[in-house]
Amino acid sequence: MDETGAEPPTDHLPGFDDIERRCWQQFLESSTLLVEMLDRSLRDAHDLSLFDFLVLDMLAKSPQASARMSDLAQALVLRPSRVTEQIRRLESRGFVRRTPSTNDGRGVITSITREGRGRVKPAARTYTREIRKHYFGQMTRQQMIALGESCRRIGDGLNDSEWPPRRKRR
Repeated sequence: MDETGAEPPTDHLPGFDDIERRCWQQFLESSTLLVEMLDRSLRDAHDLSLFDFLVLDMLAKSPQASARMSDLAQALVLRPSRVTEQIRRLESRGFVRRTPSTNDGRGVITSITREGRGRVKPAARTYTREIRKHYFGQMTRQQMIALGESCRRIGDGLNDSEWPPRRKRR
């Protein structure tokens, strides 16, 4: 009993058994901590947020060093408004530039600048080092394969669901 005299709940996630509850809680905690650690490391070492880095890295790896804003949003699994704000901040720092699409008057193309390329390369070394240390370094090769397969299955199930709403190609 707590100080109000009420019995504390024994099952705070109804319908989950102990293994499911622990699995879910460990996933939430570890993924949140990992994302926060990566963000902090990139901010401290390169003055870039994790999402700044991911956008710049995606642009740097693209064939023309550019991408449509809608493609960035889809690839990063972010709302278009979030990508627009992210790009606006990166553009104000001189790391990207936006231009109207020549193929689609409604589209906007974002390109990485020379300054952006100069920031993404050293940040990529920090990013991979931290992932190797805090993620891969905690698992055997077999565990990595199993986790990767589990994540693929989860992602496939989410992509096949009705959320987020997507137009299915016929």
